[in-house]
Amino acid sequence: MFEPIIPMEPQSSESIPKSEDWIAQIKWDGVRLLTYYDGTEVSLYNRKARVRTQHYPELLDISKYCTADSVILDGEIIALGSDGKPSFSEVMRRDGIRRLERVDLNSKLIPVTYMIFDLLYYNGKWLLDLPLTQRMELLAKIILPQSNIQLVSSHQDGQALFETVKIHELEGIVLKQKNSPYIPGEKKDFWVKVKNYRDLIAVVAGYTLNGGVVNSLLLGLYDDNRHLWYIGHVGTGKLTKQEWRELSAVLRSRTVEEQPFVNRPQRHKDAHWVKPELTVKVKYTEWPKGHSLRQPSIQGFVDVEAEQCVLPTN
Repeated sequence: MFEPIIPMEPQSSESIPKSEDWIAQIKWDGVRLLTYYDGTEVSLYNRKARVRTQHYPELLDISKYCTADSVILDGEIIALGSDGKPSFSEVMRRDGIRRLERVDLNSKLIPVTYMIFDLLYYNGKWLLDLPLTQRMELLAKIILPQSNIQLVSSHQDGQALFETVKIHELEGIVLKQKNSPYIPGEKKDFWVKVKNYRDLIAVVAGYTLNGGVVNSLLLGLYDDNRHLWYIGHVGTGKLTKQEWRELSAVLRSRTVEEQPFVNRPQRHKDAHWVKPELTVKVKYTEWPKGHSLRQPSIQGFVDVEAEQCVLPTN
């Protein structure tokens, strides 16, 4: 069986390359998922190389959607919200399952779609050094699209795709050089992402209560000296009332006396502090220099180590 790899990632960019050497794809607001098939067994792993095989049973009969004898596929798992758009909070309700006996029920309540965009290994051969266009051509020949399995489409006009993404309020686009190889575990400038809205992953280091239930989280990011800086508090978002109640129990068990932040948070007088371990994806409108996040909104809890949540360098 294969050893899981860390997938390649795009670098962030504020501009859209205009050269014909690039293609553009929609950036889906989901969970990265690699599918490994050695000819006998299918295994699924996320971007941190953590196993997700039991989380997505609908993907395990690979013969239904792929004709390869052995293969490694790279893609994104998405789930749709009530508005018909990809919802990070919904897909995290699938991906974040801890009690695996709930998987069958959740797979019915929260159907997912696998958006496949790259082919790393095919019929006994690694394809990492092949140009992207060749990998995509081969991928299109072996994938059998269906309701929950789709190939990510590519577009020559990145600006036009980005305008469409803005109209539909999607996350953004990824642009890739046509001749680019695939380098596992790296961020390279021949893949770039341009966001339609701003988001980040932060550490939960405090909370406030209303009637005994958590109603806001105090968030932080680390600097190069491992100091945790308060960046804002968030009380709105995609969490249900039941999830807030469950979160309340989790945070109470991690409460500490000492404030984890090096700077004084807003609303610190009624705050409770916690050991900075939980991480959360937050969407926001603006982050003025020297101030906290504006209009932050919780998108979901994520499987990211706290020490990886760092302040931006620019």
